[in-house]
Amino acid sequence: MSDEVTVRSLTAILGTPITNARGRMRGRLRDVAVGTGEEAGRVAGLVLKTRKGLEIVSFQDVRWTPSGALELRPEATLNPWQGDENFILLRRDLLDRQIIDVHGRKVVRVNDVNLRWHSNGDSGEQLSVAEVEVGLRGAVLRMFSGTLPKRTLESLASKLPARVIPWNFVDMIEVDPARRVRLNIEHERLAQLHPSDIADILEDLAPAEREAVLRTLDEEVAAETLEEVEPKLQKSMVQALDSETAAGIVEEMDPSAAADLLAELPEERSEAILEEMDPEERQEVKDLLEFREDSAAGRMTTEYVAVPQSATVADGIRALRGFEGDPETITEIYLIDSGEGLQGVVPLARLVLARPETRLEVLTETHFISVRADQHENEVAELFDKYNLRALPVIDKAGKLVGVVEADHVIAFLRARG
Repeated sequence: MSDEVTVRSLTAILGTPITNARGRMRGRLRDVAVGTGEEAGRVAGLVLKTRKGLEIVSFQDVRWTPSGALELRPEATLNPWQGDENFILLRRDLLDRQIIDVHGRKVVRVNDVNLRWHSNGDSGEQLSVAEVEVGLRGAVLRMFSGTLPKRTLESLASKLPARVIPWNFVDMIEVDPARRVRLNIEHERLAQLHPSDIADILEDLAPAEREAVLRTLDEEVAAETLEEVEPKLQKSMVQALDSETAAGIVEEMDPSAAADLLAELPEERSEAILEEMDPEERQEVKDLLEFREDSAAGRMTTEYVAVPQSATVADGIRALRGFEGDPETITEIYLIDSGEGLQGVVPLARLVLARPETRLEVLTETHFISVRADQHENEVAELFDKYNLRALPVIDKAGKLVGVVEADHVIAFLRARG
């Protein structure tokens, strides 16, 4: 027998009568159970509304009849639906729900689901989710299903443009934490998006859904995403998390961004999060919290690469390899004396082009710019503009290097001003 592939709309098949082989009515189709994990997207069973209540039958025990009805095979077994099975129910869990279109990097609402029915003489029948409808066509099918004749409805829908998302580009948003664990929904594709795109998605969600998505991300991705979110929303999202979860995310943030965030929280809440953080990260953030937010120190990060004044290029490369912060933020390394006083700045480009034995002193900028910790952020912005800087070292009154203001920090506070 040749392969036969048919696409069926979930809306069109819900309510379909299901009979036994003798034609006796056993119930109507109430929902479609789809597998997760390795079986993601494959229809595992059909949920029926019978005289006994809700029952589930394996899809392999059901066949489509030429008339479009569903018929139970002779060996079919119906089991009571317990409600705790490890399935996604398409009607209950997906229709009218918001999902993340990973490919389109946005949040959309599901109006219908298209199922692909594959019939093969050798492998039997298979039913799987092909795509979800998020446009007007799906909405029309849902709205008029059961009120218009099937042919009339299909004719009307065919005139509307399809707006679908392939199932492999769909990421569900599960609000109920308990059910999210039970369904074992993976958000790996979401985590692969740029943090700015994830931040845009979060801003389109309701508060409970934001928290649900944020909890699915690992701490590093969640931290990078949180740094891209608007300050007010950032504050409310952290407020919704328990202190331990919030601390794990805040630890992965740039210390400057973490300090800015905690400074916006109520003191009691801020202290509770700090208490859950590892001692080293906690001290870095607490030190930054002591500075005025509108000062150079209030805008700086304490994550930078510094080496002794006598270091060579090889020493500098080893220091870069041992850097535990975000390597993409490093544009230069700093030379310090025994008292951690700033003695020189070496652009990264000069470092990678020099021989390993070259002393870094000879590669330093002839005239490097630094800023005092207490200088106002407006002066910091002026220095970046005047000298076209990528980073600006911050020193205390004694000339000791205490941090670095990066170009992103300046852009962020300028944007915040509106």
